[in-house]
Parts: sequence; structure tokens; C-alpha cells
Amino acid sequence: MAGSEPVTSPDQRKPGHRKAGQIGAVVTAVLLLLMLIGNHEGNVENIWLVGIALGLLAIVIGDVVLRRNGLRS
Repeated sequence: MAGSEPVTSPDQRKPGHRKAGQIGAVVTAVLLLLMLIGNHEGNVENIWLVGIALGLLAIVIGDVVLRRNGLRS
């Protein structure tokens, strides 16, 4: 059975669609920021929600900049 399977290198198996991942990250960040509107009293939740949303957006922006400059394929 193994003889009939094609031989591929790890770089030939690329994961998913890049644009779908970026759109998903931005949508998730927006949803996290929408969670700020709620019935919670403390600010610890707000800090975590904003921090995670900013982290996601920073990753997406960093990826776009690196790809634009040709530093990432």
C-alpha cells in the first residue's frame, strides 16, 4: 500500500487558506470587543478582552506587513 502513495515533502502540504484565517482573526477580535458591552462589574475581564483582541490584530497586521515586504511566503 505504501508504494502507491505519492512522496511529498512537508513544504508541499500547506495548511488552510491564509485569507480565511485573517478574516477569522479579525471577526474574532471584533466579537471579543463586543463582549465589553455586558453586565459584568470588574475591569479584569475588560483588560483580558481588549488584550487578546489587540494581540490577534497585531498578529494579522504583522503577517500582512511581512508578506508585503517579501519576508514571508
